Amino acid sequence: MIDRKVIEKIILGALHNLNEERSPDNKIIVSLETELFGGDSSLDSLSLVSIVVDIESEITDLSGTEISLTDERAMSQLISPFNNVITLADYINLLLLENGNGN
Repeated sequence: MIDRKVIEKIILGALHNLNEERSPDNKIIVSLETELFGGDSSLDSLSLVSIVVDIESEITDLSGTEISLTDERAMSQLISPFNNVITLADYINLLLLENGNGN
C-alpha cells in the first residue's frame, strides 16, 4: 500500500526531475504548494503532461495499480486535482483507496 507521504514524494520527485531538464533561470520552486495548473503555475502544458506521465508510471510500479490522472473524472472535479501538489496527492490517494491500494 502506498501512503499519502509516498504519493507526495512521487509528485515532488517528478517536479525535481523536470527541474533537472530546465535551465538554471527557468527552474520552478518545488514544494507542497507548487501550483501545477492555472494562472499562477510555472508549468506549461508539455511540462504538466511530462510530470503526469512520470507520476502515473511511478504509482503503477509501486502499487501494481494503473491510474489515470487525465480522465473525465479528473477533469470534471469541482476543485481541480492539478491546483497544486497537495490537491494532486489527495486525488491520487482517493484513486488508490478506491482500488484498495491507498492508505
